[in-house]
Amino acid sequence: MVSARAAAVALLALGAVPAGVSAAEGGQWHAGASVGTLGISPEVGYRFGEHGGLRLNGGFYDYDRSEEIDDIDYDGTLKLSSVGMMADWYPFGGSFRLSAGARSNGNKIDLVAVPTANVEIGDETFTPAEVGTLSGGVKFKDFTPALTLGWGGKLGKGFTMGFEAGVLLQGSPKFSLAASDGLLASDPDFLTELERERAQAEEDADDFKLWPVIQLHFAWRF
Repeated sequence: MVSARAAAVALLALGAVPAGVSAAEGGQWHAGASVGTLGISPEVGYRFGEHGGLRLNGGFYDYDRSEEIDDIDYDGTLKLSSVGMMADWYPFGGSFRLSAGARSNGNKIDLVAVPTANVEIGDETFTPAEVGTLSGGVKFKDFTPALTLGWGGKLGKGFTMGFEAGVLLQGSPKFSLAASDGLLASDPDFLTELERERAQAEEDADDFKLWPVIQLHFAWRF
């Protein structure tokens, strides 16, 4: 679950912008949303002038996908859930920006596999009846840095579009794995191999520790 404390701190940071700063003096608010690899992402932000800005956004979406981990085919659900703050630097004073920030990260993957043929668990081979149902999941660090570059869209009041691309540094994921409904569900030797399989799958899940960020932004500037 995304940390409520992180969201509150981010809102306070945005609220700290002096009330007397106006768009005419170089400051400008925007509100909108983006879509991409972080999910559907509502956003509010403030640009202080030509070279700096802050953005608070979230990312939420669930979708199903198949995933092969350590030669086992899983039916998975990727659940995107994060809230973050990004600090923007516009080096040329225009729309191009470099951004760095952090996210309270609740992204996870739920996995289920029901083998229909003999499958290797750990270092041994088992029948579908012996294995039953495999249930697992992948979770990531709660706090994740983010680095992006992009195009912030035009200045001035009204509708604008932009994009950004970069990476979310989720860290090495943690993989959980359990078996149920199988003939060997409580067998000590099978459980040893299941733990070996979990450790091997956790190594394979390292592919997810760098999550790509590609977002298309739509916003209204005030």
